[in-house]
Amino acid sequence: MASKGWFNLEAAGGVIPETQFFEGDSAFKFLGLTRTQRLYGFVGCLIVGFVLSILGSILLFTGMLASFAILYTLGIVVSLIGTGFVIGFANQIKTMFKPVRLVATVIFLGSIGLVFVGAFVLGNEILCIVFVIIEYLAYTWYTLSYIPYARSAVLKLVGMS
Repeated sequence: MASKGWFNLEAAGGVIPETQFFEGDSAFKFLGLTRTQRLYGFVGCLIVGFVLSILGSILLFTGMLASFAILYTLGIVVSLIGTGFVIGFANQIKTMFKPVRLVATVIFLGSIGLVFVGAFVLGNEILCIVFVIIEYLAYTWYTLSYIPYARSAVLKLVGMS
């Protein structure tokens, strides 16, 4: 018997449309995961990635710059791996480099590299913080591109449109 509750995607049957986010080309399709299991995997990766990033940030403020760079970046990578549960890695790469997201993607990926440069080459905590802020803003702008009219709403909210 199917479990009951608001998060039971299997029991919803035809209520939840098969959208681009749940097409059968997930990177984990070979495991035979259900939509619910894929969603749990996605959320789990987001949580683990967030925790790793927070732990890395704590290490930054304790002066452990190299550990910060490694943990923070690992957290970002784990969060991105979570999208493989939902849309697959190939689709993620394709959508990341579409013209609407290209600038945000390049800035996001470049800022990941700059965090390592700031930590390992320059050894500058302030620059690391600046690069993390740039990374966060680029990732937010990138994410907003998946939500219809979200970028326009944000620009209007901050008075730039």
